[in-house]
Amino acid sequence: MEINSHNLNSTMNKVPQKQPYRTWYHFQPPTYWMNDPNAPMYYKGVYHFFYQHNPHAATFGEKMVWAHSVSYDLINWIHLNHAIEPSEPFDLNSCWSGSATIIPGNEHPVILYTGIDDKKHQVQNMAMPKNLSDPFLREWVKHPQNPVMTPPIGVEVDSFRDPSTAWQEKDGKWRVVIGAQNGDEGKVVLYQSEDFANWTVELNPFFASDNTGVCECPDFFPVSINSTNGVDTSVQDQSVRHVLKISYYRRNQDYYFLGKYANGDGNFIPDVKFTGTSLDLRFDYGKFYASKSFFDHAKSRRILWAWVDECDTRDDGIEKGWAGLQCIPREVWLDESGNRLMQWPIEEVEKLRDKQISIKGEKLVAGSILEVSGITASQADVEVLFELPELENAEFLDENEVDPHLLCSEEYVSRSGIIGPFGLFALASEDQTEHTAIFFRIYKTSNRYVCFMCSDQSRSSLRENLDKSSYGTIFDIDPNQKTISLRSLIDRSIVESFGEKGRICITSRVYPSLAIDKDAHLFAFNNGRQSVVISELNAWSMKHAEFDQDESIYQP
Repeated sequence: MEINSHNLNSTMNKVPQKQPYRTWYHFQPPTYWMNDPNAPMYYKGVYHFFYQHNPHAATFGEKMVWAHSVSYDLINWIHLNHAIEPSEPFDLNSCWSGSATIIPGNEHPVILYTGIDDKKHQVQNMAMPKNLSDPFLREWVKHPQNPVMTPPIGVEVDSFRDPSTAWQEKDGKWRVVIGAQNGDEGKVVLYQSEDFANWTVELNPFFASDNTGVCECPDFFPVSINSTNGVDTSVQDQSVRHVLKISYYRRNQDYYFLGKYANGDGNFIPDVKFTGTSLDLRFDYGKFYASKSFFDHAKSRRILWAWVDECDTRDDGIEKGWAGLQCIPREVWLDESGNRLMQWPIEEVEKLRDKQISIKGEKLVAGSILEVSGITASQADVEVLFELPELENAEFLDENEVDPHLLCSEEYVSRSGIIGPFGLFALASEDQTEHTAIFFRIYKTSNRYVCFMCSDQSRSSLRENLDKSSYGTIFDIDPNQKTISLRSLIDRSIVESFGEKGRICITSRVYPSLAIDKDAHLFAFNNGRQSVVISELNAWSMKHAEFDQDESIYQP
């Protein structure tokens, strides 16, 4: 049996057998480089995931393709052949990010993607499935009118990319937004079309921000005001607010804006402007970029994906034979205040839970460490609810003089506060020489109480030449609050943490040299002077997700 030239299996022998950092249940391709999630969608009972992939090396490449995998549960995956590859003048130098839209009526999906053309300009192209009767949509055909959008006046030809999922308004016209820049000004440009093939640009930018550079991977979607259920991207009425997400390339961070969308005039009015400070809203305060959401109408939820890049070196990636992960898909909804989004891992990940241990009513006095034993700590899901002491005892914090990332440094983790730091040591060696600390610390300010949440990587590995940045943020808490929760998904080289039921999320990449496989440990700790109580802790070993190859990859 012969194998296609771009078959995934043909490169599997390039990946070394010993892989202490390759994950068990996070999505990653069999080999080589992956970055942006392109066009996740649900179609006729199957979840589709397209992503940016270099099929030739574990580095970003000059000929990027759309790789394609399918799933019935968003956790276990079947890898298919590439969906879109460079082949024509309009995408000869790469097929970059884009989105999928399900056209109502005949219910067929259409992909919009950025092509790097033969002049190295960025243009927008369209592709459709070749065979709608194939539930896996294995083959895609490029539209004869490509490119369907080219850089308009006021947009740089090499900074016009990443079309969003389209939405349809009451006038029957389709709208889509595209990331762009002009000098230092970042832009999101709005296009509209009556037939999804002929597009015209709106003269005024849909969104703009000064001194930011290009706005990448814009995502625009509604969220329900009175429900945690997701809604279709085209919903526009008084029951929803709208979210615009921007990936700022210069910062390598995702930010989002809640606001009002006046349909018909193409005007999005964010509640606040971008400030470039810790006040700006983010999906995740750690390693998390180029996020993309879709509406899962099978379960009435909006699901968010994001690329989680490596924190080791380019040479490390080449030696491993792969680079890049995706976060566990997250359900997203508007919190009760209407001022921010909440996130939580999709329920399907819980199917991988295996051996469980529980701890209840355990008091953590000042300086105490408690091992959470009996599970496989290198691949685990842990949920813990801490009982707080009286908040009036918290130490004072002047927010105007403090950088959250400074508070997250090792100096502050080890320093005893009054209420905190307390939390978890994940991927820790037995003596805690190596550990990743995810913790809370409570403060009072001049007029309210705040909680600081941090993921500290400074002692995550004895290895050098790693980015061991620490990530943190501050958020308000109720003065009468009695408990605070933390959930961490631990998977060999990634830790995704969800504070206060998904109000704050922080993702980290770590590369321990001691805390690997059976030598990894998990601890709860309290470095605060006031005791905290583990009201309840549940932790599970996590099983392998299944990643298979599609049989059609092989041809007789």
